[in-house]
Parts: sequence; C-alpha cells; structure tokens
Amino acid sequence: MSQEIPYKIYLSESEMPTAWYNLRADMKNKPAPLLNPGTGKPMGFDDLRGVFCDELVRQELDNDTPYIEIPDEIRSFYKMYRPSPLVRAYCLEKKLGTPAKIYYKFEGNNTSGSHKLNSAIAQAHYAKQQGLTGVTTETGAGQWGTALSMACAYLGLDCKVYMVKCSYEQKPFRREVMRTYGASVTPSPSNTTNVGRKILEKDPNTTGSLGCAISEAVEAATTTPGYRYVLGSVLNQVLLHQSVIGLEAKAALDKYGVKPDIIIGCAGGGSNLGGLIAPFMGQKLRGEADYRIIAVEPASCPSFTRGKFAYDFCDTGMVCPLAKMYTLGSGFIPSANHAGGLRYHGMSSTLSQLYHDGLMEARAVEQTSVFEAAEYFARVEGILPAPESSHAIRAAIDEALKCKETGEEKTILFGLTGTGYFDLYAYEAFNNGTMTDTIPTDEQLAASLATLPQIG
Repeated sequence: MSQEIPYKIYLSESEMPTAWYNLRADMKNKPAPLLNPGTGKPMGFDDLRGVFCDELVRQELDNDTPYIEIPDEIRSFYKMYRPSPLVRAYCLEKKLGTPAKIYYKFEGNNTSGSHKLNSAIAQAHYAKQQGLTGVTTETGAGQWGTALSMACAYLGLDCKVYMVKCSYEQKPFRREVMRTYGASVTPSPSNTTNVGRKILEKDPNTTGSLGCAISEAVEAATTTPGYRYVLGSVLNQVLLHQSVIGLEAKAALDKYGVKPDIIIGCAGGGSNLGGLIAPFMGQKLRGEADYRIIAVEPASCPSFTRGKFAYDFCDTGMVCPLAKMYTLGSGFIPSANHAGGLRYHGMSSTLSQLYHDGLMEARAVEQTSVFEAAEYFARVEGILPAPESSHAIRAAIDEALKCKETGEEKTILFGLTGTGYFDLYAYEAFNNGTMTDTIPTDEQLAASLATLPQIG
C-alpha cells in the first residue's frame, strides 16, 4: 500500500538546502556571455564590479561550480520562513474531477509575500559583507522591491527603489510596505536621473517599464559612492539563489517517492521558473530523468513565444550590458492595462538557452483567463494568488483538465510564487468586468525588434 501523502509536506530545518544549485554547471550549451555595450566584447569580473557586488559578480560568471555554499547568515534568515510548504492540491483535484495529482510549492509565507526574498537577502548580505552603504534596484509589481527593502532593513543597509510608474500608482499599499521598511520609492521614469529625464522628454505620458526602472537604478548606483545595483530576476546569480525553491520541492517529493511528470512556472524574467525547475532540469541535462517543463508568460509581454533569441540591452536606457536572450526589444512597453505582472521585455539568458535547445516549452495566456484561474483557485484552495503565480495556475488547471479527458494520471507540480493581497486593484477590474486583454500586434513587435543592436 502506498504511503498517504499529507495535504502539506514540510521539511525540517535540518533538511533545508545547505548549498544553492548552479544549473549552468550541467548545461552543455552555456548561456552566452554578457557583452560590453560599447565594445561588443564579453564582460569579465573587472567590467562588472562597478555595478554589482564582487561576490555576486563571481556567482554571475560561474558556469562550472555545481553547488555554492549558502552562508550561515543567509541560512539563518531563511529559517524565518523556510522551508516553505509543498502542498498537495486535494481540493483542486476534487473540484476539477481530474485523475491528475497536483502539487504546488507555496512561496508566500513571508512578509514580502513572494519568493523574491530568497535572493534579496543573499544580495543584501553580500553588499553588507563588502562594506557598502546601500543598494539600488527596480521593481514592477512591487514584490522584489518589498523583499529587498525587508532584507536591507534587517541588515542595516540603505535601499533605493525605482518602481514602474503604473504599478506605483496602482499599488500604493505595496509602496507603503517598502517605505515602512525604510526604502525610498520613486516612480519610474522620473526626473531624478539623466536617463529618466531623457525617457520623459521623449514620452512625457509613458507609464514606465522595468527596462526604464533598471536604467534609473543602475545610474543611481554608479553615481553614488558606496552603492551597488541589485536585480530581482533575469541574472544567473538570481536563478542560483532561487534554486532553494526547487531543491526543497524535490526533497519533499522524494520523501514520498513522487516524481512529477509536468513542472509549470510563470515566466517574466525567470527567477521563479528557474528556481523551481533547477534540480529537475539538472537531472534532465544529466540524463537521469525526464520531465515536461512549461514556462507560462503573459500574452501582452510574450518574450518566449513571440520574441527573438538575440543580444539586446537589459534596459530601456541602453546603459546596461547586452545579454543574449529571448527579447521583444529593450524599448518594448506592455500596455498599461496589463495587470498580471511579468512585464520584462526579455528573459533570463540561462532559461533562454534551455528553451532554444528544446529542453522546455512555453505558452502565452491572456490576463482575463489568468484571473479567471486565480479566482477559481482562491475559492477552492483558500489562497489568494499573486497575478504572476496565476499564469502557472492557469496552465496547471488546463493540463489537469486534459488528464480528465484522457484519463491519464499525471503528476503536476507548479510554483505558487506568492500572494495577491496587494493586487486587489487588478482583481477589482476583473470582478467589475472592466479588465481587457491587450495583445501586441505583429507590426508592433516588429517595430520594437527592429531596434535590436546589430550583434553577430
């Protein structure tokens, strides 16, 4: 008789990961290097240390070390909210009438409300270790800015956040949580930086983008002594820190002899998806096991499904390094009515290479369909999910319904990145029937992609 699986599977503190897993170590085709926007040449340690903390640069460039030890200070902080629960969605399975077995890794059990804290505390730790005064960053929906402000408050660092203007206006309470933790929050683009002023001069009514906010945060960091820039997604170092999600999920499943057939994560810049799939993709790369891995992105910002695999600027102001990734063009700005998060114009170089090599698949979903799934999940499983997470919920429900049609008893694992209690403006729009789907046309994307830098 098989062992009964509890509704929530918790690991003990002693079972927490002691090292992050570096997925790139097992990749045959490594992510392409970052390029200097001025020279077009690969960037090394000395090129990047003026922007990022020294240890984070080392992690960013490390393609070979499979496991990197988690410092004691970070592990101690993790214990405040980790290990996070792996939940068997018994109620959802029953409501759907599916033979599929559904699990989700829930990352919302902390004040910041999302998985972002896993990397925020790591990056803040290395900034403090280097003796810096503070850090700057960007934030879209506000989850990353909230997490970083919390980590900086804990370690006594100054924190300057540039928040995408439309999110700044739509989510005042998320902004106030950041300020409660001591961060300064500026709507982006702003008049406080040269690049912000240039963007506003070109379009005074712009609602902003992550690319704009990144440009401002980088300028602020590089012009303020004692500061460095930190990023909440996209970078290799961030996916490394977020691997605790997948490592814990796999350890919990292994305790009960469960192997997922399908692994689903939402995809914006890649932090949650990369962290969730890391150990499973590692097995796939080493030929030890096979999984179907699905990245789910918004139809209004479809970098995987409609973007181009090419070198592009990581920011709108074109001051950051060039990264080879699936991109819609650094100047692409999603429609202001897009409330589902995942607004970045590109995708992690690591995940882009894996997708390009056919090791994972991607799909784009409309936001009204996403919020329909979010409300269904909330009513059945009792958690109000973040809009970003709800992209994965949408795909998980769809896959479970396919199992209902075919009678296949597949096991599905998805990432529930956080809670949606600061996203009620979007839920209100959905409930009032005023939410719409705005999908970029082929012509709009072609115009944006035409601005890609001409790199071989």
